[in-house]
Amino acid sequence: GALIEKREIPGYYLAITKYADELLEHTQKLDGWPERVRTMQENWIGKSFGVRFAFTHDIHDDEGNLIQDGRMYVFTTRADTIMGVTFCAVAPEHPLATQAAKTNPELAAFIEKCKLGGQSEADIATRDKEGLPTGLYVTHPITQQPVALWVGNYVLMSYGDGAVMGVPAHDERDFAFALKYELPIKQVVQVGDGEFSDQQWQDWYGEKDQAVTVNSGDYSGLSSAEAIDRIATFLTEKGFGGKKTTYRLRDWGISRQRYWGTPIPIIHCEDCGPVPVPEKDLPVILPENLIPDGSGNPLNKDEAFLACQCPSCGKDARRETDTMDTFIDSSWYFLRYTSPNNAEAMVDERAEYWMPMDQYIGGIEHAVLHLLYARFWTKVMRDLGLVSFDEPFTKLLTQGMVLNHIYTRRTPQGGIEYFGPDQVDNIYDDKGNITGARLKSDGSEVNYDGIGTMSKSKNNGVDPQHLIDEMGADTARLFIMFASPPEQTLEWAESGIDGSNRYLRRLWSFAYKNQAALKAGVAKAIPAELDDDAKALRREMYSILKQTDYDYQRIQYNTVVSGAMKMLNTLDHAKLADTEANHIVLAESLSILLRVLYPVVPHITWKLWLDLGYSDIYGDLLDVEWPTVDEAALVLDEITLTLQVNGKLRGSITVAADADKSVIEQAAASHEAVQRLLEGREPKRIIVVPGRLVNVVG
Repeated sequence: GALIEKREIPGYYLAITKYADELLEHTQKLDGWPERVRTMQENWIGKSFGVRFAFTHDIHDDEGNLIQDGRMYVFTTRADTIMGVTFCAVAPEHPLATQAAKTNPELAAFIEKCKLGGQSEADIATRDKEGLPTGLYVTHPITQQPVALWVGNYVLMSYGDGAVMGVPAHDERDFAFALKYELPIKQVVQVGDGEFSDQQWQDWYGEKDQAVTVNSGDYSGLSSAEAIDRIATFLTEKGFGGKKTTYRLRDWGISRQRYWGTPIPIIHCEDCGPVPVPEKDLPVILPENLIPDGSGNPLNKDEAFLACQCPSCGKDARRETDTMDTFIDSSWYFLRYTSPNNAEAMVDERAEYWMPMDQYIGGIEHAVLHLLYARFWTKVMRDLGLVSFDEPFTKLLTQGMVLNHIYTRRTPQGGIEYFGPDQVDNIYDDKGNITGARLKSDGSEVNYDGIGTMSKSKNNGVDPQHLIDEMGADTARLFIMFASPPEQTLEWAESGIDGSNRYLRRLWSFAYKNQAALKAGVAKAIPAELDDDAKALRREMYSILKQTDYDYQRIQYNTVVSGAMKMLNTLDHAKLADTEANHIVLAESLSILLRVLYPVVPHITWKLWLDLGYSDIYGDLLDVEWPTVDEAALVLDEITLTLQVNGKLRGSITVAADADKSVIEQAAASHEAVQRLLEGREPKRIIVVPGRLVNVVG
């Protein structure tokens, strides 16, 4: 294939950096977002407090002009280590590197090599740190000593000013670079009684909180914060620079050289320059019949699209052929859903009704692109007066991925062929671990590559249709919901589906076994007087409902299912006499269970709701009110307290829930175990821990 190299091309940018502070500040308001996502966005924005200052130089271009006015600026958060600078490095694209390469063929070749590699921070982080000296020097702003200038493949032109100061003694990357190229290493920070070695990096070299400056002339003996303040003051007074806040976040480059993106509404005129397309001519519509031929953006060859008149002067002009990053569209599609048929505006007043969104669901992989861009876009629309809210999503769920086994085999052409789990029989070792597999079709062996995310490319997805065919859609839904919390990964295994099916069969059997009693109790109000068993059933059902309400709100569907299972167990084990009052309580209890389960297993619950007569009284299950907790039902008439004698467990006592201390003491003192152990003596003390225990001291 062809070599890939980095080129500078013109493009369009959105000034997201102008919103950096607000985006950062508002992450603290996103209480309904996972902490991990908020932290990722904060790190991506990357607000840093430090010092930006210049190393001066006397390096001229070919016309005799000082390059960058004789100042090479760097930014650092560790100005306290400035006295430990032993070299500086610039990005391969830096003007000083470009100038040095003109008379240094080896350096020119190195710079060209750097252009072939990826230039993202991720690429830089995993790349071997390499560099070449330019033969040029810059001047240290405090010592006025010359500092060797290098070109480093780890320096990004897009970050700061494209130059860094090298302090090997207190930066691990610089330390490795200095060892590799035998550059000086000068300690200027000490932490505790640690012993410094210029041959082996130790973590304390880079510490800041406990650091004290050494070997730093007038700045020795200072804490890190004190040294930074004093050095920043000196640099400011001498005109070299001063304190500065920077951001890792960069403006959003939206230009794409492809045909199928959203058009950028700009017209290029030789006389007027770039001119926006007038609002009356929007939207710009892409041609629908272009066929890419692999030779570049096909829009550049479509004269019908390209040719137009300048809106300002009327002369012949050309349309912009770059299209927008598709993240543009995903940054506000949800807003358009609120006003889908408005042909005059992006959104209308309906957006105020529906937004901000109560709940948004998406993968963690969108944390620092889509989600950040959507927040930015919402703030821009707010500032344009299109919406009134600051943030688009109140709550965020980053769902986990479903994992499954991966099986592969090398093809004769050197590619990889994937086989689905249903195509193989596993091979196990003595401990039951999968070590390989054989194809069911011909018995040939394939490789077992462990567990990975289900995907079409790995052929390890599972079609739930066979589960639906065998056990029904409700069983499949219940099984999947119960298998794992939604934010965690799930290793797919069908071994538990029989349990889900048995549960639904139990529910079905319970309902029809008690059909007569349930129908008799459906339409009636709860009586004022209930026996103890009926009270206990209501108390347990409403206690579980309270927890499942909470679990639904926090999207923990696996524990919702667990709660529904507890409800059925409670109903199964209830010992209710065959009375009208108990029929009413039974009907109420099952109605709670059916409503709780309906979002998870809609078919069975709807059928039971209909057949048991609930729909005749309360309406269709789809529209019925959600059950509310009867707090009065949760109140206990009696409570059981643990009974101790001299701190040792001796039994329990049952008293009225509102019994005062004297009644509890009397019940404890008269207990058979207390009478026997104290042999008729009066207790010395009786200690009552409300709601928990009584300790009789004899």
